[in-house]
Amino acid sequence: DGAQRPFMVKRPGDGAGLNGLRHHCAPSVWENTEYSRKTAEKSLMDPSALREEGNNLFKSGDVEGAISCYTKALKVSTCDSESAVLYRNRSACYLKLEDYSQSKAEQSHMSFSLALDTDQGDIKARFRRAQALHKLGRLDQAFLDAQKCAQLEPKNKAFQELLRQLSAQIQQKVRYLSSTDSRVQQMFKLLLDNSAQASDRQKAAQNLVVLSREDAGAEQIFRNDGVKLLQRLLESQQEDFVLSALRTLVGLCTGHQSRTMAIVNELGMDRLCGVMGSGASSVSLSACHLFQVMFEALTEGMKKDVRGKDEAILPEPSRELRSMLRHLIDMLAAPNVSGPGRDSAINLLVKQVPRKSQKHPDNSLTLWVIDNGLKKILEVAGTVPEITDGPPLTDNTLLSCSVLLNKLYDDLKSDKERENFSTLCEEYVQHHFRGPGLESKLRSIQTVSVLLQGPSDVGNRTLEMSGIMDAVISLCASDNITHQQVAVETLIHAAGKAKRASFITANGVALLKDLYKKSENEQIRVRALVGLCKLGSAGGTDFSMKQFAEGSTLKLAKQCRKWLCNDSLPPNSRRWAIEGLAYLTFDADVKEDFVDDKNALQAMFQLAKSEDKTVLFAIGSTLVNCTNSYDVEKPDPQLVELAKYAKQHVPEEHPKDAQSFVEKRVVKLLEAGVVSALVCMVKQESPALTETCRECIARVFLALVERQEDRGMVVAQGGGKALLPLVSESTDVGKIKAAQALAKITITSNPEIAFPGERVYEVVRPLASLLALDCSLLQNFEALMALTNLAGISDRLRQKIIKEKAVPKVEGYMFEEHDLVRAAATECMCNLILSPEVQKLYLVTDSDRLKLLVLYSGEDDERLRKAAAGTLAVLTGEMPEVCARIPSTTSHWLEILQALLLSESQDLRHRGVVITLNLMQAERSLAEKLMESEALEILSVLAKAADASQASVTRAAQCCLDLCLEYGLIRSNDGEANGKSAP
Repeated sequence: DGAQRPFMVKRPGDGAGLNGLRHHCAPSVWENTEYSRKTAEKSLMDPSALREEGNNLFKSGDVEGAISCYTKALKVSTCDSESAVLYRNRSACYLKLEDYSQSKAEQSHMSFSLALDTDQGDIKARFRRAQALHKLGRLDQAFLDAQKCAQLEPKNKAFQELLRQLSAQIQQKVRYLSSTDSRVQQMFKLLLDNSAQASDRQKAAQNLVVLSREDAGAEQIFRNDGVKLLQRLLESQQEDFVLSALRTLVGLCTGHQSRTMAIVNELGMDRLCGVMGSGASSVSLSACHLFQVMFEALTEGMKKDVRGKDEAILPEPSRELRSMLRHLIDMLAAPNVSGPGRDSAINLLVKQVPRKSQKHPDNSLTLWVIDNGLKKILEVAGTVPEITDGPPLTDNTLLSCSVLLNKLYDDLKSDKERENFSTLCEEYVQHHFRGPGLESKLRSIQTVSVLLQGPSDVGNRTLEMSGIMDAVISLCASDNITHQQVAVETLIHAAGKAKRASFITANGVALLKDLYKKSENEQIRVRALVGLCKLGSAGGTDFSMKQFAEGSTLKLAKQCRKWLCNDSLPPNSRRWAIEGLAYLTFDADVKEDFVDDKNALQAMFQLAKSEDKTVLFAIGSTLVNCTNSYDVEKPDPQLVELAKYAKQHVPEEHPKDAQSFVEKRVVKLLEAGVVSALVCMVKQESPALTETCRECIARVFLALVERQEDRGMVVAQGGGKALLPLVSESTDVGKIKAAQALAKITITSNPEIAFPGERVYEVVRPLASLLALDCSLLQNFEALMALTNLAGISDRLRQKIIKEKAVPKVEGYMFEEHDLVRAAATECMCNLILSPEVQKLYLVTDSDRLKLLVLYSGEDDERLRKAAAGTLAVLTGEMPEVCARIPSTTSHWLEILQALLLSESQDLRHRGVVITLNLMQAERSLAEKLMESEALEILSVLAKAADASQASVTRAAQCCLDLCLEYGLIRSNDGEANGKSAP
C-alpha cells in the first residue's frame, strides 16, 4: 500500500533515533545494488532457492507469500520429483489458510492431484488431497485416498483418525439422503396428483423450494428427474406453481455449473424466455433472478484457471452463455414479450455483458452484442407506444435502454470500436428520419432522445445530423400531444448538454415559455417547465450567474412543487416535476422553500418508494443539492484577487448555502423521513439505479451522518444496512463517500448494534479502503478511529482486519506527521496488539516497531503517549521475550519509563507501572536495572497512595516491590536481604 512506510533496519548500539538508522542503511544499499540485482535474477530462476524462500515464509506465518514462491518455482522447475514436492507444499499452504473458501479448497485439491500425477507414491500428497476433498464435501473420493494412506501406513494415527471421521460422515450422509429421497418422492407424487387439494399441492411446491436450497436436497431433486416435473409446473399457467418452480430451479443452479448446463439444455431457452416474457411482474422478476444465477454459475466455471479431472469431462459453458444472450437479445423487439419481461431482459444484459472491471482485457462479449443486437436495442429505444407499432413498454423501459447503450459504449476500448458504434446509431436514425411518413421521423427523434440520456457523445452526433434539430423545434409546435411530448423531451435532454444549451437558450426558450403558458395539456406544460428549469440552472451554485430575472426561479420551483403534489397527474408527469427541482435546487432559496414544504417532501419520498424507477436519479440529485453534499472547490484567495483585478468572473456562494443553513435543512429532511426513502431506493433492482445514482445516495447519507446527534436516527431507520451495498456498487467517489459514512457511524455507535450479526464483518473492508494516500487525512483519521472501535470488540473482528491487510497500513500511519492521525493509528494498534498474529510482528529483530512504541511513550502528546504505552503494556505482558529488547531500543528507555510513573495522568501512571511489572517478571536482570535507578523510590511512593481512585496503580506498584523482595534485590523493614531497604 502506498501509505505504508518501511521500518528501517536497527543496528546494535544505535540509539540515535530514526534518522540515524536511515543514515546507516544508505551506503550499503548503493554499494551492493548490482550484486543484489544479479543475485535476485539468479534466485528467480532457481526452483530450489524459491522453494527454500517459500519454506521460510511458511514458517514465519506468511502463507500467501509462500504460495507465491512455490507457484514461481513450479513455473521454472524441470524436475518431476521437485515439482511434486512443490505442488505438495503449495497445497499445504492452501490447507493452512484459516479462511477456507471453496476456491482455495479446489486449488488445493488440484495441486495435490498434480503432485500425485508426478509421483503416485507420495503419501503426504495423498493424505493432504484427502483433507482437501474432505473440506470440499467430496466424502467418497476423500475416503478412497484416506483408505490408501492407512493401508500403506496402518499405524499412522492421523490417517486412522481421518478415516474414522470420513466413515462416520458418509454413513450420516447416506441416512440423510435416504430420508431426503423419500421426502422428494412424496412431494413429486403430490404435485403430479391433479386430484389433490390445491393447498396441499402449493405446500408441496413451497417445500420443494426449501429443499432445493440444501445441497443434498438439490441433488436428490435433480437425480429424480425433478427438472421434468418443474417443466410441467412452468407450463401450468398457475402463478403460484410457476413461482415455486422458478425458485426451485434457482436452488438447483446456484453455484453448480454442470447442473445449470443440463437444465439450460433440458428446459430450453425458448421456454425460459417465454416464462420471463409473461405478463405477471412477479413471475418476470423471479425468472430474471434465475437467469442471473445461471449466468453466475456458468461464468464462474469459465474463470477457473485449472480444470481438475472431475471438471474436465464437462463441455465448455460458453455455448450455453451465447445461447442465453442471443435469446435475451431476441426478446427485446419481440411483440409477444410483456413490458416487465423486456425490462428484465435489458437488466440482465446490463449486468452480464460489460466487463466488471476495465482492467480485464476481453470485451468480446460487448462487441458480439453490438454486432448482433444493437439494432434491436435501438428499435426498442425508438418506440413511441402511443403511435408506432412496436413492442409493449413500461415507464422504465426507455431509461433502461439508455443505461444499456451507455454501458456498452463505455465498455469499448478503442476509437475504432467507438466509431463503429456511433456509425451504426447514425445509420439507424438516418434510415428512419428519411423514411416515409411522420411516424418514422418520430421514431428517429425518440431514438436520439434515448441516446442523449445514455452515451451522450453519440446522442450529440445524431442530434447534429441534417434536419434533426429543425424537426424537433417544429414538432414542439405540433397540435398532436404525442408529437409535442416526444419533441419537448428531446429538447430537454439536449439542453442538459453544455454544447447545446446556448443554442437552445437562443432558439428554444421562447418556444418553451409559450408551451408552458399556453398549452392546455398539463403533461406538456410540466415538460416545458423542466426545459426552462434546465436552462435557468446553467449557472449551477454560482449565485452571480443567473439566467432568468429575479424571482423567476422561485416561481418555477413553486409550480414544480404544485405538480409534484398533484395526485391526479400520472406518475411519469410527476417525475418531470422532480426533474425540474433537481436543476432548480442549485439555488439556495429554492432549497429553503422546498425543505419547508412538508407535502412536497412526502410526495417525493412516496415516488422514491414507487414502481417508477426512472425517478431515482432526479430524487438523488435533488437531495444532494438540498444537503450541499456535492464537491465544491474553494478557489485560492490570491487567485480570486487576481481575477477581480483582471475583471474576470468570480463565483459567489449564496448566503443560504452557509453551514448553519445546511444543518437546518438536514434536520428537516431527517424529520420528514428521508432515510426510509433512501433505503427503498438502494433496494431497487433496476438499470435506473446506476453507479452515478448510487453515488448521489452515498453523498446524501454522508451529509446525514455529519452531525453526531443525527447518527442514531439514521441507524435506527436502516441507514447502516443500506450503506453496505453502496461501498461495493458505486462509482469510485461514491464508494469512498459510503465508506466514510460507515466510519462516522462506527466511531460513535456500538458497531454490534449498528451492524448486527454478520454485517459487522462487512464493514471492515470499506474502512480499510480509506487507509490510502488518495483519501483525505480526515478520511484516514475516521477510518482509523472506526477500526480501533472494531478491533476492541472481538478476536474474530481483529482477524478480519488482519485478513484485509490493514495492519501494514495502520503501521504506516503511525509515522504520519499530523498529530491526530498518528495518535489514532497508534490507538488502533493498541487494540490490534491483542491478536497473537500482530504480537509476533514485534518479535522481528530487524524492524523499528518496538523502538517506535518506546519513543512514542515519551512524546509530549498525551493521547499518543497513552496509546503507545498501552500497546507496550499489553505486548510486554503477552510476550515476555520482547521485554529483554526494550533497553536496546533507545538509551533513554529508563527516562521514558520513569516519566510515565511520575505523570500527572493516572492512566499514564497505570500503564507505566504495568510495563515495569512486566519487565521485572520477564527477567531478573531488568529488575536489577530498574532498582538501580530512581524507579525504586517512585514505586515506593506509588505503593503508599491511600487514594481509592488510584487503587489499580497502588496494587501494581506493590506487586513490583514484592517481586523485588522475592528476587532479593531489596529488603523490607522487618526482614533482611541483600540490597536496598524498602518501607
